[in-house]
Amino acid sequence: MGMESVNIEKASVFLSGLKAKIAEIARQTKKVAMDDPRRLIHSLKAGLALTLVSLFYYFQPLYTSFGVSAMWAVMTVVVVFEFSVGATLGKGLNRGLATLAAGALGLGANHLASVSGKTWEPILIGLFVFLQAVASTFIRFFPMVKARYDYGMLIFILTFSLISISGLRSDQILELAHKRLSTVLIGASTCVIISIFVYPVWAGEDLHKLVAQNLEKLGGFLEGFGDEYLRTFDQESENGRTSPLVGLNSVIDSKSKEETLVLMNLCIGRQILLDGNQGMDSSCIGIHGNST
Repeated sequence: MGMESVNIEKASVFLSGLKAKIAEIARQTKKVAMDDPRRLIHSLKAGLALTLVSLFYYFQPLYTSFGVSAMWAVMTVVVVFEFSVGATLGKGLNRGLATLAAGALGLGANHLASVSGKTWEPILIGLFVFLQAVASTFIRFFPMVKARYDYGMLIFILTFSLISISGLRSDQILELAHKRLSTVLIGASTCVIISIFVYPVWAGEDLHKLVAQNLEKLGGFLEGFGDEYLRTFDQESENGRTSPLVGLNSVIDSKSKEETLVLMNLCIGRQILLDGNQGMDSSCIGIHGNST
């Protein structure tokens, strides 16, 4: 009886701890969804995109046309679909252009290696793969490439290696390249279309809101600048006022987020910035009005 009571007690402790963890996870899930409902919508959009490209496996006519290469469409959706339209479009263009360029160069390298004879073919293929991997990896360290085209360079290395190496064991290398490019374009197009037409999230809107918040914090810092440096810190402590430096630090820390939003916004043109300038102007007017 003693052992049974101990086991029952352990089981009850375990169940109570499990219930507490489940309740905590539920609270965190609700908090994340309530903080920004667009996150839940984005998750539903990602599920919709994956379901649509999965039709290549569900329907026999589509599977007959693409075969196992349809998996590239699924992989493209997984890696390309992003929170905002600009980020999705940027990744989609990076992947599409990199696949096209690497596929064409891979076919050219495979052709040059094949005309050299069976003895030199694997040697030349290995040499081409080595040279492009070295050059592409080094180019990734360039600041502009690192900021905008790093993902495209990764896809370029992957696609070139797959196309050129596959030519050693397959005679249908052109068909392989065609199917890979087609499925990648289908996957990227699905992501872009869903991202634009189903509850789109524009990076420009987030950028404008962040800039407006930073202007408000900067205005608060400037208003408290005189009090911060004309009064002693003891007086500030007695009054219990919050240092305006906190707002300034928040503005400084948001620099990387602003740069990311700007890069995303560049992918969808300048129209969003022009449309959002009115909102920023009204925010600035409100700030100056509050200051006066």
